[in-house]
Amino acid sequence: MANNKQNSKILNGDCVNCSTDVILERFATSLKGLTTEEVEKRLEEYGYNEPARKKKSSIVFQIISKFFNPLVIVLLIIALFSIFFGEKISAVLVILMAIMSVALSFFQEHRAGREVEKLSEMVRATATVYRNGKTIEVDIKEIVPGDIVDLSAGDMIPADLRIISGKDLFLNQASLTGESFPVEKIAGPIQTKSSSPSDLTNIAFMGSSVVNGTGLGVVIRTGLATQFGEISRRLASIAVETSFDKGVRSFTWLMIRFMLILVVVIFAINALSKGNTYQALLFALAVAVGLTPEMLPMLVAINLSKGAIAMSKKNVIVKRLNSIQNFGAMDVLCTDKTGTITLNKIVLERHCNVVRKEDEDVLILAYLNSYYQTGLKNILDRAVLRHEKLLVKKYKKIDEIPFDFSRKMMSVVVEMDGKHRLITKGAPEEIFKRCLKFELDGNFFDFNAITLTDLELEYKHLSAEGFRVLAIAYKDYANPKEVYSKDDENGMVLKGYVAFLDPPKPTARKAIETLSKLGIDFKVLTGDNELVTKKICSEIGLDVKETLTGEEVEKASDEELTNMVKSVNVFSRLSPLQKERIIRALHRNNHTVGYLGDGINDAPALKSADVGISVDNAVDIAKESADIILLQKNLMVLGDGVIEGRRTFGNILKYIKMGSSSNLGNMFSMIGASLFLPFLPMLPIQILLNNFLYDLSQIAIPSDDVDEEYLLESRPWNVNYIKKFMLIIGPVSSIFDFITFGVLWFIFHASEPLFHTGWFLESFCTQTLVIHIIRTGKIPFIESKPSQFLMFTSIYILTIGLLIPFTPLGQHFGFIVPPPLYFLALIMIVVTYLFSVQAVKKWFIKKYGYE
Repeated sequence: MANNKQNSKILNGDCVNCSTDVILERFATSLKGLTTEEVEKRLEEYGYNEPARKKKSSIVFQIISKFFNPLVIVLLIIALFSIFFGEKISAVLVILMAIMSVALSFFQEHRAGREVEKLSEMVRATATVYRNGKTIEVDIKEIVPGDIVDLSAGDMIPADLRIISGKDLFLNQASLTGESFPVEKIAGPIQTKSSSPSDLTNIAFMGSSVVNGTGLGVVIRTGLATQFGEISRRLASIAVETSFDKGVRSFTWLMIRFMLILVVVIFAINALSKGNTYQALLFALAVAVGLTPEMLPMLVAINLSKGAIAMSKKNVIVKRLNSIQNFGAMDVLCTDKTGTITLNKIVLERHCNVVRKEDEDVLILAYLNSYYQTGLKNILDRAVLRHEKLLVKKYKKIDEIPFDFSRKMMSVVVEMDGKHRLITKGAPEEIFKRCLKFELDGNFFDFNAITLTDLELEYKHLSAEGFRVLAIAYKDYANPKEVYSKDDENGMVLKGYVAFLDPPKPTARKAIETLSKLGIDFKVLTGDNELVTKKICSEIGLDVKETLTGEEVEKASDEELTNMVKSVNVFSRLSPLQKERIIRALHRNNHTVGYLGDGINDAPALKSADVGISVDNAVDIAKESADIILLQKNLMVLGDGVIEGRRTFGNILKYIKMGSSSNLGNMFSMIGASLFLPFLPMLPIQILLNNFLYDLSQIAIPSDDVDEEYLLESRPWNVNYIKKFMLIIGPVSSIFDFITFGVLWFIFHASEPLFHTGWFLESFCTQTLVIHIIRTGKIPFIESKPSQFLMFTSIYILTIGLLIPFTPLGQHFGFIVPPPLYFLALIMIVVTYLFSVQAVKKWFIKKYGYE
């Protein structure tokens, strides 16, 4: 692409330590800007100023892609088998299941996608540039290297710029770097070896915004070459397989392996023992269908959609359905700081005297200074004015000494108590130089080397707590003047300090406590400095165990970082790609990771996490990268989301454990019966009917409750646990199948139709009812009750299954009416089986836990 050419041709030069003249010469431009002809040439050479995007797929393609889900593919294969068997109704039903699964998934995600802004709306549509010696508004995508951009308060930075002139120019680059406070940008060269955006004070980065002042900048990078463009390129290439995706894939292949082995064994036994290869093949294929949990795709979709609907009622948009399970499985939540756990709003937190005790007089002086200044009020002034409304009628403004970067302070002169008072607010180190005394409890003390050291210590203590600190000083004039200048800012009295902070959201502390009770570790990953980060962590009750900076992360190898992230829970001064590295290191430690962020710098981490979570006031690229978006600032919905995710997965797992263990038990029974029976133990069409009926009884599982104890721990996919459950619970079913075979063969001397009918009823009843044992780790019906809908479907489907042999439909399936005594034996077998499964389940949970 042309933008890549820009990287090699223009950007290898150092734009940081060059003078303005050198920059203009290097980019073949001038303060009058480029000509129209030159702009056209550069557009041709470097391309449009646009970020990287993944091509948006058409709706038809999005729908078709849903059919490539491995679980949906299993359904379609089952449908082909049904057609092969001549069971057109079964095939239609299975295809409908696949379509419902795809439709539910697509419509939920498509609806959520419409709720979020697109990446193309990340920056403002136009910018002011100089062209042909005049200022004009141009489309941002038409900006080229060498353009001269005019900046003023409220403007978004349209490309990476080298500042060549500026006055009181402050930029908010929190979304890029995570810094809470606006940063000052200056013109002229600087000397730095750092490539961190925070240290490049003469570079303005695309995606940041002007909060104060004016300036001019030369465009040095556009499109993919910008800091923002590099992140967008990275996002476009990131493809992450989440824990849910891995779990579904692992379970699917587990069932396929079992299917292949057992189908071959059952086919071989029946082909050799009964001599009918064709019949043996049909039977083996029916067995394969019976082993497949074909309702799983639909139950997964219904469960996830139910969870998404529940979350939408709490003002949470679920963009990708799979993320709900990942939400519940999450055992580590990483979060950005600024705007995520903080308000992203600077607040005046402290107004204190020189020994850091609260002092209302300090607040009054700070208020008058901010109120009476006529320059553009910066974010700190607005924080002071929001803090308290002061009656200013009794004061009169006399004069003002504007802010400049050499003094790093500004002053107003106010008439109060019959005299003129100069009130100054600014950087403490500069104020100290201009003070002769300091005031404490109404007494005045001289500045000297010892007191200055003590005063600096108090100020540094505030800074170490993470506050942005300004000093407040004053000077009274017994002989008032009409005009005052910066020369009057001497011989002042230091009154105290005002300290500012981007405070945590009110719900942050409680949210962390809730997540901790749910077994989720909390880690802070921010681009802001370590002092501010530690302050916020203390405010929200996070115990800072160990800290790590971006520089230390950069130096660490992947193996070293994997070990570091085990104990470190606060990371500061991180770049976007360093955040992503930490997420991947946590993945290597087998964690299911959530990431909560709202800035440009969070986008790679949001994309790499198992579940990316963003907030209502996030930048667009963060919303685009996230799986879940919180539409309210209440972080307590995080706990609700985790609970919903665990409930959703718990219900999915109920069907998986029930279906896989029962089906495996049936397969063992098929093998045993095939070895000694002169006929097939069950006809292929009977296997399909059995499978279809008990699958219908499981439709109500998404409505079921989940044990409270189950919700207290994270629940990632554990295929080994499922395999152990199958191999232990499944044979219990086989034991009672063999007991049924013995009763039918030796007591009732069953014919082929009676044997088929008897085993069908026993297999159907045990499979339909065992879900009530498996659905809970407690004693069913006594300690844990199923939902009314699940009870209804179990009873309803059980009634239908038991009545089939008594209907003409039963004859069509090859059933006959069993003798009355068989139903007595059936009741005894089923009840004993259920008690046995409860006993084995209790032992299994004691040995392996309750997943």
